[in-house]
Amino acid sequence: MDDKIKGDDKLTILAVDDNSISLATIEQEFKGTYEVVALNSGVRALQYLKQQTPPDLILLDIQMAPKDGIETLREIREMEKCAGIPVIMLTSQREKQNILESSKLGINDYVLKPFKTQDLHDRIERVLKSEMEKRLENR
Repeated sequence: MDDKIKGDDKLTILAVDDNSISLATIEQEFKGTYEVVALNSGVRALQYLKQQTPPDLILLDIQMAPKDGIETLREIREMEKCAGIPVIMLTSQREKQNILESSKLGINDYVLKPFKTQDLHDRIERVLKSEMEKRLENR
């Protein structure tokens, strides 16, 4: 992680959404700035996280099947190496219950879909900057 702080490597974003248009938009928009890993289900995301180096940030859709974003996040938070990864939830739902539930699981932000790419970019930057500052303070 120290190399990433110095800027030697791109930060990695794991984007999890069963909507192929949303995934393609995220990949296209952010691939120049970040290493983007795009997966179309919570199940695949959990498999990836068990086998790979944890990403620097997760974009996670709430409404997915068979495992929704809240269930997926709950399992991510139980994984020791992934418990502290910052998460931005993506949702087309305005239901307060989902936002409340994901907040209890420690999300950093949420974005309503359809999203404006500049808004998502600004939120990602803010969350990553905040995380980097925390890491530097804890050294």
